[in-house]
Amino acid sequence: MEIERKYLVKTLPDNLDAYPHVEIEQGYLCTSPTLRIRRAGDAYILTVKEKVRASVPAPDSGDASEGRRAVAAIHNREEEFRLAADRYAHLRGKCDGNLVHKTRYKIPLDGGLTAELDLFHGAHQGLLLVEVEFPDTASADAFVPPAWFGTDVSQDPRYRNSWLAFNNS
Repeated sequence: MEIERKYLVKTLPDNLDAYPHVEIEQGYLCTSPTLRIRRAGDAYILTVKEKVRASVPAPDSGDASEGRRAVAAIHNREEEFRLAADRYAHLRGKCDGNLVHKTRYKIPLDGGLTAELDLFHGAHQGLLLVEVEFPDTASADAFVPPAWFGTDVSQDPRYRNSWLAFNNS
């Protein structure tokens, strides 16, 4: 089970290149359920994802002073399978929409969590998104993002990579 929250980025962290990062290319063979192929560095992966919890806002966080509202985390059933490079190349030609290109940085957060910061390239140059995966729903609901995180877009479909593959703006 994948439980995550996704945010826009207000400001980039200092010394970004000091964090581990990888170039990612991904494409979609189907979006319901999601069948995705991804090349991350030298790794080739086929992913099957299916939403398992309805997209509903969480209760108000009570912090009206910042105009923030708690948003329900994304819950997906996700399975990943390794692919050989030639299988990836074969499937790459069968993808619908456009390939998504990004650089992903892994930035440690308090509590043993990791921020996965994506800097998009190509058609989505300039888009910055950060995701955090959680061990359970309670942790996702209680999460207080660092100051460099922006608006929570966990439930906004325009920030799903599958949506980006089919939309260039």
